[in-house]
Amino acid sequence: MSSYIVRRLIQSIPLLVGITLISFFIMQMAPGDPMMMLVSPDIDVDSLEAMRAELGLDRPVYVQYFSWISQLLRGNMGYAVQTGRPVLELITERVPATLLLTASAVVFGYVVAIPLGVISALKQHGFVDYMLTLLAFLGISTPSFFAAILLVYVFAIYFNLLPTSGYYTLGEGLTGIANLVDRLRYLILPLIALSTRQIAQIMRFTRSSMLDVLNQDYVRTARAKGLHERMVIYKHALRNALLPIVTLLGLTLPSLIGGSFIIETIFAWPGMGRLGVSAIFAREYPILMGLNVLVAILVLVGNLLADVLYAFVDPRIQYS
Repeated sequence: MSSYIVRRLIQSIPLLVGITLISFFIMQMAPGDPMMMLVSPDIDVDSLEAMRAELGLDRPVYVQYFSWISQLLRGNMGYAVQTGRPVLELITERVPATLLLTASAVVFGYVVAIPLGVISALKQHGFVDYMLTLLAFLGISTPSFFAAILLVYVFAIYFNLLPTSGYYTLGEGLTGIANLVDRLRYLILPLIALSTRQIAQIMRFTRSSMLDVLNQDYVRTARAKGLHERMVIYKHALRNALLPIVTLLGLTLPSLIGGSFIIETIFAWPGMGRLGVSAIFAREYPILMGLNVLVAILVLVGNLLADVLYAFVDPRIQYS
């Protein structure tokens, strides 16, 4: 297993370089540059050109890329144009909030979706199955931003049960259990908004996989031997039905991180998504490139984690 992990990490290096190359050139194709945000009557053209030359924005694109990648290999992601702060420092401040939200969404999505998918499969063509299918289709078809706004209106404005935005209550100085409860209150709405689509998709995959497994010969044999139905479902059927569900983990992370850009902006969640949106409007290319690198690394690690979990779920798979 260790040799397989090392081999996958080595194979990820050219893929990561390709991602940075494509991202860098796509951003350079966009009209304008960070200097456009500094245009004002107080700054003359010569000063802007001098600043552009100082930042290396007047050089060819390929020269800028090799300069950036050489700095990245030294652990330097560049500096924000407007504030001058190191990009790595800006991103590091936002990583814990984003990881908290996305990791919670992954765990919450699987914990809720898998039991619902199993129930839907066991109650096939029944009222419960139809209702869960309807809810799944609604979850898949509802845009995340609309779900977020609806949750804010219902639970924060109409019923006044949860806060509308933020990360924690400012000025309270809460500690211990009180601090944990306070942060959970702020986490609930963005967590539900981010994971709604994932829950619906995983639930449908679980239902389909369970229906396929329940018709297999070994399940019928287990029932013929007189095993308890609970053991047949959860020990024999569900374990094999989880194989394609584990594969979804690698596909879930990119969509969750991409969706966090919208959700974090709506709920004023101080994570990488909100930083990315601010960088887009400010044309902060160094910040965007730093975020692209970090998100690419997280996605590659997520896919590797899914492959490793696949081996634990199915003992027949051996990585060497």
